[in-house]
Amino acid sequence: MSEAHKAPGGPERDGGAVTGGPQPEAIRFFGTTWVHHDGGYALRRVAVAVGSLALAALGALILRFAFQGLEFGNVGPFVSVLVVAGFAVCSALAFRRTWDGFGRRPDPASESAADKSAQSLMLIGFIGSLLAYFCRSLVEAPGEKLHRAEYDAARERHERRRNTRTGNPAAKKPGPKGKKRR
Repeated sequence: MSEAHKAPGGPERDGGAVTGGPQPEAIRFFGTTWVHHDGGYALRRVAVAVGSLALAALGALILRFAFQGLEFGNVGPFVSVLVVAGFAVCSALAFRRTWDGFGRRPDPASESAADKSAQSLMLIGFIGSLLAYFCRSLVEAPGEKLHRAEYDAARERHERRRNTRTGNPAAKKPGPKGKKRR
């Protein structure tokens, strides 16, 4: 069984021996293919890039129809400019928030009312969030850098713990012979 086809959460196999090391976390649309860039990883990246760009274009078309509705309603140029500026600001904020989310995890201790109100900004600025997915998928799977750093750190910690436990702890070598300290 190759490492690419192991079940998530199952033990790692190293030459047939079970090592029980840390498991990679799945990324949306990619699963664990980001670890070894196998299992259709490149095709998935292309699909995420094309899909997010197509959805952003569709969203822009829907917003265009909404703005035409404002023109037919004769709301005036001030309201039209205000709506366009509101969507532009919300899209920029959603892009930045999504982009930052690819590089660091949100702090669960700082979950507050401000984070909950930011969800409505993300909903209004959905085009910015989709464009962030598009831009990031041109470079890597969105969130891959963060997940890889966490996975590599977990593997390193696991290896350090495993290496310090090897050997017979009862067979400690006696310390240097010499004078006893008082």
